[in-house]
Amino acid sequence: MVPNSVWPVDPGVLAPFLLAVALIELTPGPNMGWLALVSVGRGRAAGFAAVAGVTLGLAAWMVAAAVGLTKLVLEAPVVYQAIRWAGVLFLLWLAWEAWRQPGAADPARPAEAGTLRGLFLRGMTGNLLNPKAAVFYVALLPTFMRPDHGSPLTQALVLGSLHLAVAVVVHSLIVLGAAGAGAVVVGRAGGPVLRGAMALGIAAVALWMAWETRR
Repeated sequence: MVPNSVWPVDPGVLAPFLLAVALIELTPGPNMGWLALVSVGRGRAAGFAAVAGVTLGLAAWMVAAAVGLTKLVLEAPVVYQAIRWAGVLFLLWLAWEAWRQPGAADPARPAEAGTLRGLFLRGMTGNLLNPKAAVFYVALLPTFMRPDHGSPLTQALVLGSLHLAVAVVVHSLIVLGAAGAGAVVVGRAGGPVLRGAMALGIAAVALWMAWETRR
C-alpha cells in the first residue's frame, strides 16, 4: 500500500474536491449559457470547438494561479476591472455578431473549418477575459492543498487538471443536449427569429457575467 505522503495530493481530498467542482460546474453560469446557445444555433461540432477553447482559457488561468500570477491580477483592482469589462464587451460583440451573420443560426448547415476555429478562439478569449475563473482557482485550490504532500505548484496543477476534466465532461453534456434540441428549435423558428434569440441570449450572458464578477 502506497503511503499517503507519497501522493502528490492528499487522497482524502479528492472526493470532496471532485464533488465541489462538479457542483460549481453544474451551477448555471456564463460558460454554460454561451455553450448552450452556440450548440443550439450551430450544432454539435461548433459546440465542441467552443468547449475546446473554453478549456484552454481555463487552463491558462489554472497555470497562472499555480505559479502565483493570478493572485497578482486579483490584487490589482484596475487590472481586475479592465479584464472584467473587456470580457463583458467581448460577449456583447459576440451577440452583435450572432445577429448580423445569416448563417450563424443553422445547425443543419455543416460548420466550416474557419467557423470552428473562430468558435475555438472565441471560447478561449471569453475565458481569458473572465475573472471569475481566476477567483475560482485562487479561492478554491488552496483549501484542498496539504503541506505534507507535493509542492504547492504540483498540488495546484494536479487539482486544477482534475477540475478541467470535470469541466470538459459537464460542458460536453451541455453541448450534446443543446445540439439535440437545436434541430427542434430551428424547425419551429425562422432564421431571423433564431438569430435574434441567440443575440439576446448572448447579451444576457454578458450581463450575467458583469453581475457575477462584480466587487
